[in-house]
Amino acid sequence: MRLSALLAASLLLLAISVEALAASEVRGVRLWRAPDNTRLVFDLSGPVQHNLFILSSPDRIVVDIQGASLATAFDQLNLANTPITSVRSAQRSAQELRLVLDLSAAVTPKSFTLAPNQQYGNRLVIDLFDADEASTAVASQPAIPVKQSVIQVEPPVPVLPSLPASGRRDVVIAIDAGHGGEDPGALGPKGAREKHVVLAIAKELQRQLNAEKGFRAELVRTGDYFIPLRRRTEIARKKGADLFVSIHADAAPRASAFGASVYALSDRGATSETARWLANSENQSDLIGGTGNVSLDDKDPMLAGVLLDLSMTASMSSSLNVGQKVLSNMGRVTPLHKKRVEQAGFMVLKSPDIPSILVETGFISNPNESGKLATKSHQQALARSITGGIRQFFQQNPPPGTYLASQRESGKTPQGPREHVVSSGESLSMIAVRYRISLASLRSANSLRSDTVKVGQVLNIPATTLAATP
Repeated sequence: MRLSALLAASLLLLAISVEALAASEVRGVRLWRAPDNTRLVFDLSGPVQHNLFILSSPDRIVVDIQGASLATAFDQLNLANTPITSVRSAQRSAQELRLVLDLSAAVTPKSFTLAPNQQYGNRLVIDLFDADEASTAVASQPAIPVKQSVIQVEPPVPVLPSLPASGRRDVVIAIDAGHGGEDPGALGPKGAREKHVVLAIAKELQRQLNAEKGFRAELVRTGDYFIPLRRRTEIARKKGADLFVSIHADAAPRASAFGASVYALSDRGATSETARWLANSENQSDLIGGTGNVSLDDKDPMLAGVLLDLSMTASMSSSLNVGQKVLSNMGRVTPLHKKRVEQAGFMVLKSPDIPSILVETGFISNPNESGKLATKSHQQALARSITGGIRQFFQQNPPPGTYLASQRESGKTPQGPREHVVSSGESLSMIAVRYRISLASLRSANSLRSDTVKVGQVLNIPATTLAATP
């Protein structure tokens, strides 16, 4: 009798286990095409485990999902301009669903699962990197079954912009429209999506900057697709960017929050609770982190640390400087959330060699600002103000070898007073050396009684006939 009871209990537990394994459903699928990869996102009703492997002759990607069944169809997927020719499925057993991606060309895959967030449930993500991109940016992988396969991305070599016929290059501005693809960013009260609003502003900013002599603007994201945060700065570096500008229109817990802001990176914590909250919010949009891509492999470890600190200090100083100019200009066309550049640990700004700012054009969670952000006229006004701030900064601090530097050297660019925003690690004497002015004149221009300065303090730099040191 006892044996029968134990057997019955075992069978019951087995049945429950089988049912649990098959409890998750694939309820939907979404697809995005980026310039160098294709992303498939499978929406799931619960967590799953999966295995992915590659087959050739013909090229196929096979994904076996444990504990799942299919509850959607794939015939509505738009496969145009992707390497996928069809998506097939087979329920191999109650515990295993097989998906087959038929391909027109070989790709390098990467797959991972995502836990639920405020907008989506469990997801299985499959990224297919084009062969050309994979051959240069992705380490080789054996064509064998892999579980949660991860592609190792090598640090890219910086690509300097080519010189025009005059021998004077343009200042390159990398414009990053935040979010994209399955990451819509913040949502407005009437359904406006941050990813669409900021892409429109980014494209308008690119148009206006390209109309400025001596400037060339490059978009990091050109369409509706997702780019990991670290990859965004890699793209900017490949384009030879002199400045990285990330455009956002975020939300806040309170719908009454309003105003535009500009942020720079902080290595000592956030300057306000809002800055900390926004940085945490933005950083959650990425899954894979990393370190900066400044190559210091051939340096002594101690020297490498010093060089990295110096590079980051100079970059943060320029970031605060250009950020303050952008913020001041934005204050002429829209209310400001804070009147000075704030700082926090935004992952997308962690590039030691490129000055970087994050521009919050307003709170899309605020009904009034959400309505304005969706209008073309307000987008143009915001772009004009950002362009004005960038122009002012680079006219005063032109990179060597640029058209703006040649104009400044020839005296055709005004060399009037400038502003400098003090960043962490800077002293008054360091700032005087940078701008090639005497310490006494710097004190006098700012009515200072001592050499003590504070992080975030705005200093007036007196007029000089010499350009600032790079």
